[in-house]
Amino acid sequence: MYAILDIETTGGKYNEEGITEIAIYKYNGHEIVDQFISLINPEREIQPFVVNLTGINSSMLRSAPKFYEIAKRIVEITEDCILVAHNAQFDYRILCTEFRRLGFEFERPSLCTVELAKDLIPNQDSYSLGKLVRSLGIPVADRHRAAGDAMATVKLFKMLLDKDSTKSIILESIRLNPKHQLEPRHINIIEEMPAVTGVYYMHKSNGEIIYIGKSNNIKKRVNQHFTNTNPKSKKIQMQVAAVTYEATGSELVALLKESEEIKRNNPIYNRALRRKIFTHALYSFVDEHGYINLKIDIADGRKSPITTFANRQSAKTFMFHMVEEYQLCQKLTGLYNTKTSCFKYDIKECAGACIQKEAPEDYNKRVEALINKNSYKNKNMVIIDRGRDIDERSAILIESGVFKGLGFFNLNYQINNIDVLESIITPMENNRDTQHIIQSYLRKNKQVKQHYFNQV
Repeated sequence: MYAILDIETTGGKYNEEGITEIAIYKYNGHEIVDQFISLINPEREIQPFVVNLTGINSSMLRSAPKFYEIAKRIVEITEDCILVAHNAQFDYRILCTEFRRLGFEFERPSLCTVELAKDLIPNQDSYSLGKLVRSLGIPVADRHRAAGDAMATVKLFKMLLDKDSTKSIILESIRLNPKHQLEPRHINIIEEMPAVTGVYYMHKSNGEIIYIGKSNNIKKRVNQHFTNTNPKSKKIQMQVAAVTYEATGSELVALLKESEEIKRNNPIYNRALRRKIFTHALYSFVDEHGYINLKIDIADGRKSPITTFANRQSAKTFMFHMVEEYQLCQKLTGLYNTKTSCFKYDIKECAGACIQKEAPEDYNKRVEALINKNSYKNKNMVIIDRGRDIDERSAILIESGVFKGLGFFNLNYQINNIDVLESIITPMENNRDTQHIIQSYLRKNKQVKQHYFNQV
């Protein structure tokens, strides 16, 4: 659990500043579960430059509560939480100073989004809150007011959690919160899970990830883990102390994250499932008559496939559909083994490429259209799919046929600049598994938007 906060102060000498406004959003890694926002009477003068910056003046604060009147609420809302702030050292110091004046030692673990952003989103022109969120396409309102800046920090922190592929932020949170590790039994864990699409992580009490899975209904899938009686499920049930999750909205994002993070984290109970997620592939070659032939074969890492399939049957089903859609020859697609004409020619549904009656140029145009549609080789494109909220979309970036990574953007902020798009993308490895996942998903989900762009 995180307490994401922002504080506005009077300015002045070091450790003599007073708080004029505070905003705290209690955040569970997915949504805000509590909040506290208040002006505060600092009982001292506000520096003129601060008044100009924030718009908060002394007359606004005369009837505001003094710090000691809201101190208990701050303690309660931040209990068992990690404090998160942009330049956390400043906000934490100011809070501790105010509590010390009351004779109370305020101690909380803290995270700084400036430091996290420098590590997870390098090479930004500026890491000031305003400039950073603007460059990342994060909408912000009421800049230099506590509530607006704290909300912008929530959105930034959400993006940083997405980009933290090693899960170091989550693992540290579990280690720092033993109550969360040991208290829940399986039924309590299940109650905390949402019925949404995403990736889930099963942890031991020390935070170690022992299993990673993907589901269109996380709650239902975790419940299955805890009720199954097979040997692997029983071992997981004995060791699991906490389950964390990432909602993705998009099944494609969930599939890509699951694949990447199993490889990266190497969980002990995923190792038994270590197998190729595809076995067959579609290849092309030009025969002695100049016709492009298509062939389904066992996947070979030394060859460059057009697309890949989970098994031979799904590959054959795909090819039967393509023969119909593109009016191709059964013989030249490997579906009809004959030395003469194919069956479709005999029933007048093939133009005769199988016996060289149709010109290679005409036939090959249709084959090339199929190849172009089902392969993203050398293409620059963004796949736009569902996001985690109604006003959000996911983006999967492919440059020159190489999968670069994925991210999320708000619909209120139009992403029309490739530099902004690249800054919100979490870099991910391009490999044969990711290519198969993307191509297979696009074949099954034809409504998914694909935007093409020219690389500069």
